[in-house]
Amino acid sequence: MVKDDRNERMEDEASESGAVVWTVQEEYARERIDKYITESWEEEISRSQVQQWIEGGYVTVGGRPVKANYKLAAGDEISVTVPEPAASELTPESIPLDITYEDSDVIVINKPRGMVVHPAAGHPSGTLVNALMYHCKDLSGIGGEIRPGIVHRIDKDTSGLIMAAKNDASHNSLAAQLKAHSVTRQYLAVVQGNMAHDQGTVDAPIGRDPHDRKLYTVTEKNSKRAVTHFTVVERFGDCTLLQLQLETGRTHQIRVHMKFIGHPLVGDPVYGRSKGVHMEGGQALHAAVLGFVHPSSGEYMEFSALLPEDMEDLLARLRSR
Repeated sequence: MVKDDRNERMEDEASESGAVVWTVQEEYARERIDKYITESWEEEISRSQVQQWIEGGYVTVGGRPVKANYKLAAGDEISVTVPEPAASELTPESIPLDITYEDSDVIVINKPRGMVVHPAAGHPSGTLVNALMYHCKDLSGIGGEIRPGIVHRIDKDTSGLIMAAKNDASHNSLAAQLKAHSVTRQYLAVVQGNMAHDQGTVDAPIGRDPHDRKLYTVTEKNSKRAVTHFTVVERFGDCTLLQLQLETGRTHQIRVHMKFIGHPLVGDPVYGRSKGVHMEGGQALHAAVLGFVHPSSGEYMEFSALLPEDMEDLLARLRSR
């Protein structure tokens, strides 16, 4: 368990603008920039796609455009701003949605495990955004063509509640609540091992893993503060069911923090290899509770989603042993 009372780090301008930023470590000096970005990208992406971004001026080193064969130097700061696709490239798709709540300002969806939230390199269709565009004709435009209405996201292989805004005023309100850490985001997770404490807080900064640039890790270097609160719900000896509450919302935060304290999520194919206990289809993580102040009425609203069948099956197996 980690406690850190330092003030939250300032977000850098590149991250706030939506760019992906890396600082090159010594071991990658002299590597071509197109190779570095291709191998560092969180999702599968082709080298030719990266080269198109470079040619279009969407990739800079130290604020200056470079060529695809540019050889990196230790300390170089790479910034990639992915160009938004044209509206014609984003197609509404008739994908069923499990709608928990909807009005003229906001919609709350219970996202199934396996669904990507918004289109990205490697996932051009079949996403929550494609489904929302078909269902809603009035999504907020603040997120851009690639993610209209989206104010936060959950991982592809995490199930549960996510909200989207239907107009710009609602989007601004919800985004401000997320920034102020006033949105209630509670998760249920099954982790490996018997958690030593009944409750606690992990306060440890998260940044890119210097040994695998696609992943994240707890690190002091090029990181942002991340805070996760946990409470034990049920113990199974070699596994523990936890309720987790996010104070911040970093990429892969719960998965990274649980690995950091020695209790990776059951079923996590990246951060935690299961030892004897398995769950198909992704990590045993479910966004169970979502609460926020309604953008128009000012009323606090809170929603919950039951565990999906795969996690219920996992718990039944653990209880029956």
